[in-house]
Amino acid sequence: MATEADILKALEGLYGPGGAPLAGAVSGVNVSGAKAFVSLAGDPSQTQAWEAARVAAERAIKAAPGVEQAIVTLTAERASRPEAQPPRAQAHAHAHGHAHGAGAPPPQQKAGIPALEKIRFIVAVASGKGGVGKSTTSANLALGLAAQGWRVGLLDADVYGPSMPRLFGLTDKPKVEGGKLVPLEAYGVKIMSMGFLVDENVPMVWRGPMVSQAISQMLGEVAWGELDALVIDMPPGTGDVQLTIAQQVPLAGAVIVSTPQDLALIDARRAVSMFQKVETPILGVIENMSYFLCPHCGGRSEIFAHGGARHDAEQMGVPFLGEAPLDIKIRQTSDAGRPVVGAEPDSPQAAVYLNLAAKVKTLLETQKQRTAPKIVVG
Repeated sequence: MATEADILKALEGLYGPGGAPLAGAVSGVNVSGAKAFVSLAGDPSQTQAWEAARVAAERAIKAAPGVEQAIVTLTAERASRPEAQPPRAQAHAHAHGHAHGAGAPPPQQKAGIPALEKIRFIVAVASGKGGVGKSTTSANLALGLAAQGWRVGLLDADVYGPSMPRLFGLTDKPKVEGGKLVPLEAYGVKIMSMGFLVDENVPMVWRGPMVSQAISQMLGEVAWGELDALVIDMPPGTGDVQLTIAQQVPLAGAVIVSTPQDLALIDARRAVSMFQKVETPILGVIENMSYFLCPHCGGRSEIFAHGGARHDAEQMGVPFLGEAPLDIKIRQTSDAGRPVVGAEPDSPQAAVYLNLAAKVKTLLETQKQRTAPKIVVG
């Protein structure tokens, strides 16, 4: 199996925009078996030049001994913001706790929410509108992170339309221990949803403040324990729930899910803008239902167009995390309460989400390794 040193050696002789050695732009390396995931930090104003460098790096790494698949992503730093982390994230540097694996960063410190103190990274999965496959993506991302060896929790924050009970085939009610709800578990992932507490046929006719209070309780009154990542499946839109979570939780980042057509992309751009305004890092955009492969003839149809999310990500200067197909197996396993990464981890469909999870893991770990800003007195 290739090592990080092998990956850096493969980049020798390659140069990024401006003539600097490309190896110096590497901000994160993650090797999983014969797959190598690498992130490059570049200036978002030089998108085309960095994309060419990314392609060259991917080709060189793939040719390295022991590497069968190479995935290189671009992470963008804003030149107008010299600080390495948003204000709330700076407080995380003083967190204390366990380190899961060699060189792992400490847990985030959650002000005012003791139940979250032992969670290293909290990730929001969001979309500007419903119907784009956000919950399916959240479920399989959580399972993909667990497959990387992480301890993972999944919070279904869509109070009006909770999906996780059906996606995971869970019907039990959470127990209460020590005054806290105990999450249910499936495939090794801890899961909490309003759908566990209320019958799925009962409508949630609640006003905004009631929804915000419910979210606060699911964040603070659940025995999450020690986790490497808590994935939050956000409701669609940019309303009360999103603001409640952004205000109460120092999110490590957000993953934006969109389909390729223009109507969905407009709303996805709004979601990106909202998270940027509350100083939440954008981990990247994934294009769901990117294409359809006919199970009978193998023909490819781009039902909702194709490539729109990649184009928008480049325009906004945020990473593009990949494409997920409109696939009957993904739909069947989700409807059966057995998400594809958990039910068929070796399938091509699961590979899409496993790759997504590996990229997100690399981005999260890279983000925590950034150099703190220097303070000059004088």
